[in-house]
Amino acid sequence: MARIIGGLAVSHTPTIGFAVDHNKQNESAWSPIFESFAPMQKWLDEKKPDVLIYVFNDHVTSFFFDHYSAFTLGIDDSYEVADEGGGPRDIPAVKGHAALSQHIGASLMADEFDMSFFMDKPLDHGLFSPLSALMPHTENGWPTQIVPLQIGVLQFPIPTARRCYKLGQALRRAVESFPEDLKVAIVATGGVSHQVHGERCGFNNPEWDEQFVDMLINDPERLTEMTIAEYATLSGMEGSEEIMWLVMRGALSANVEKLHHAYYLPSMTGIATLVLENKSREAPVDVHQRQRDKIALQMAGVEKLEGTYPFTQARSLKALRINRFLHRLIQPAWRERFLSEQQAMFDENKLTTDEQSMIRSLDWRSMIQYGVSFFLLEKLGAVVGVSNLHIYSAMRGQTLEEFQKTRNQQVLYSVAGKAKA
Repeated sequence: MARIIGGLAVSHTPTIGFAVDHNKQNESAWSPIFESFAPMQKWLDEKKPDVLIYVFNDHVTSFFFDHYSAFTLGIDDSYEVADEGGGPRDIPAVKGHAALSQHIGASLMADEFDMSFFMDKPLDHGLFSPLSALMPHTENGWPTQIVPLQIGVLQFPIPTARRCYKLGQALRRAVESFPEDLKVAIVATGGVSHQVHGERCGFNNPEWDEQFVDMLINDPERLTEMTIAEYATLSGMEGSEEIMWLVMRGALSANVEKLHHAYYLPSMTGIATLVLENKSREAPVDVHQRQRDKIALQMAGVEKLEGTYPFTQARSLKALRINRFLHRLIQPAWRERFLSEQQAMFDENKLTTDEQSMIRSLDWRSMIQYGVSFFLLEKLGAVVGVSNLHIYSAMRGQTLEEFQKTRNQQVLYSVAGKAKA
């Protein structure tokens, strides 16, 4: 089974990435940052975790306020570096562990955490700034894979401290029930004290920063009793993102060993680093199989439904390219090009030969079996003038007339709006 070997916590200020990119590691103003990173680098090099579960918040780069979720899990197999305004940093994409991500997502949903999921999104400094100082990397990549967990802490209301801690506890059940031998470390980012807006901009509280880390190690339950306003009072409004550290702490055993802790306040943000090693014990019963059974319960038996293809995360990721292509048919200019220069669009969007063939021949059944969502097929139907009923009958392997005989009313309809069919 997968096991959690420990937890790391680190601020994710862009200061860190800036210093890495401009080779400032040995300059007096910057060197304390990298001295505090050295024990974390050593621990990672010695332990060599297969996967880092990376808890961070996006800074309105890949996630915008028009659709803003509390807990958002990446389920992809690769994550690029985001452009935050001046072009992406010159560092490689990091590989994801899609199978572990999808298992964690299913487990968290079974534990009644209402998750959001993302694919094909670049990640900003919340993840890459500290990662670029924690691990060596080459143009070919990084020595580990990640599972990114984005916490929405910028637009209120946000999750409570207690909810974050409980999420960590559920995360532990998820990881330990994954039936593959993996070493997993939990990395929490964000904080500590800082505020970057308003007349209180520049607020710091080193005394609270020290107390917060001590309580995180020794009495995390007490931290869950505090409100967001109380965190903001003590650590600054943006510093209250330190509740994300409680996700990491909740995923560890009750007793942990502190291997490293350092603190440095160079300018706007208190930069803290922390390494905790897990001291977990195995229960005398198979609690991990119990969790796997819980995950499987809601879909148990669905495989017996002939001609049924649940739109799982694995299918969604596999067919992401063709699904995105069809989704863009909601754009008038895309529709016009599709009807007039289809092959050029196929080539531009790197659709495979099979994907091109299925769209060109309107092979509705094959597209469903491949992993295309039906609700994108009906958009394609609306553009090419095929009704929903024609699609339904084709998937059944029947003529329209044969299928209509099974309906109470013989009608035709589609999602087409003003466009002329």
